[in-house]
Amino acid sequence: MEYDAVMGVYGASRRCDGCDEEIGQFDLMPGYRMLQCDHYMLLDRYNSIVEGYLRDTGFYHILQIGVVQCQSALVNALIERWRPETHTFHFSVGECAVTVEDVALIFGLPTNGLPVIGPTLSSYEALEGECLDQLGVAPKKADCRGSFIKLTWFRRLKDCLVLVDDIHIQRYVKCHIMLLFGTVVFGDKSGAGGNRVDCKEIDGLLTLLLILAWIRLPFIAPIPGNPRIFPIANRWRNWKRENRPYRFRTLAQFRRELDGLQEGQFVWEAYAIGRIDPDVIPPDIRQHLAIWSATIPLISFECIEWHASDRLRKQFDLTQGVPHQERDLGEAHGVPHTF
Repeated sequence: MEYDAVMGVYGASRRCDGCDEEIGQFDLMPGYRMLQCDHYMLLDRYNSIVEGYLRDTGFYHILQIGVVQCQSALVNALIERWRPETHTFHFSVGECAVTVEDVALIFGLPTNGLPVIGPTLSSYEALEGECLDQLGVAPKKADCRGSFIKLTWFRRLKDCLVLVDDIHIQRYVKCHIMLLFGTVVFGDKSGAGGNRVDCKEIDGLLTLLLILAWIRLPFIAPIPGNPRIFPIANRWRNWKRENRPYRFRTLAQFRRELDGLQEGQFVWEAYAIGRIDPDVIPPDIRQHLAIWSATIPLISFECIEWHASDRLRKQFDLTQGVPHQERDLGEAHGVPHTF
């Protein structure tokens, strides 16, 4: 398996070959192409001196997540039920989607704060200036690919930094966060979306998608680990060690199980008391629970995504009514939603 790991100033990219070797060639319907799923590598360790800084950034909890291996067949089965018109997965029992509640509890990321905005210039000169400003040094063109910076450059810089003062500690933390984006958070940042007809590879937050499915559809999930561990994604870290047969489940099997889905098999209130101990959720994450069901815009640089919780009321233990008309964000949407 070969990895081609590159990273942009605001994201990361990696592709791996052979990630769908466990999928049977006879699972595909005529004219259907199995999407390859990118895997991520284990994030580098960090010096304990910077732990307080990482907590201040809000990335501490997600940094504790280990490797959650992909299950390509399940990802493809879920993509077949994704509807870009509503940005939801359609099942026989209703609609479902990733919400900010899922992001908070599966990844341990804070869900309330200022919008993430800034310049999105992609030239080498813009990238060079940003790195000089943030890190005190800029990569050479050989360390870049287009508007992306190779992960190896961040890793070399991080390993060379001597943590003698606050400036060097902050640069170390920034390098580590960029490595986080390129490993745990984004399996690939090239922008390939599973709902595109010309798409051959699937990228993005595959770990988030898989854990969402395993929490809400436990009958098709590998056996989880410690239920008191946080973030929740760590319940399935290294799941292949104890669930080897699950690796070889096929797309056809997952299709049949999702086609036959019954109401009692889908867990709508995945984080209710009895399913997760409230004491497991750290206070810095739990303090934002009041906004998790809000219908609000989510802003990231030039892109705006609508958090359409009005279509997902059952996920918050509420009665599902007729949802509002799907909002057309036009050019503000920036890029198509990808899964």
